[in-house]
Amino acid sequence: MSTPVLPEPEPLRALIDALRRLPSVGERTARRMAYHLLQHDLSGAVVLGQALDRATQSLKHCEQCNSFSETVVCSLCDNAQRDRSLLCIVETPADQNTVESSHGYQGLYYVLMGRLAPIEGIGPNELQFDRLLQRASGDEVQEIILATNFTAEGDTTAHYLAELLRQRGKRVTRLARGVPAGSELEYVDASTMAWALQERRET
Repeated sequence: MSTPVLPEPEPLRALIDALRRLPSVGERTARRMAYHLLQHDLSGAVVLGQALDRATQSLKHCEQCNSFSETVVCSLCDNAQRDRSLLCIVETPADQNTVESSHGYQGLYYVLMGRLAPIEGIGPNELQFDRLLQRASGDEVQEIILATNFTAEGDTTAHYLAELLRQRGKRVTRLARGVPAGSELEYVDASTMAWALQERRET
């Protein structure tokens, strides 16, 4: 006989389904998280809910780098000490944090919020490449560093952008292969990232 499955109250089911939206979180992991919060850390569950609500209400995209910000222009883009001749293009804010934590880069960023994936219906329009090209076309920008992930989609995105940017007379470089092939920048250690930045090459 099969083991009977206990019915779940609708609010619990909704919480489990919401947690499953997180990357790499399946049904069992989401259920464990939900039970833990409700049974052992109810105050933490409240704090989590409030933090998510505040983030979704107050965060927007920086007009210059497209990363998350509470203000129209984020503090990094507004920092006069940054080297405005360098523009580093990354896929996600997590990748931006990884590059920044290497302490090997003092320029500015543009965050794509994704990568080209035609099978998933993600093309240049969905990633607003026109906005990126406008950002990169200023006279201040002398070199554009393509720091997309070393995956099939990341390489495709880098190649596509390199062609567009070279047509506009820009110097385009790519992170060195010190970053392992198939890896995502979010999981690359700071020393490897620093080396990849230092050894970047023309693309």
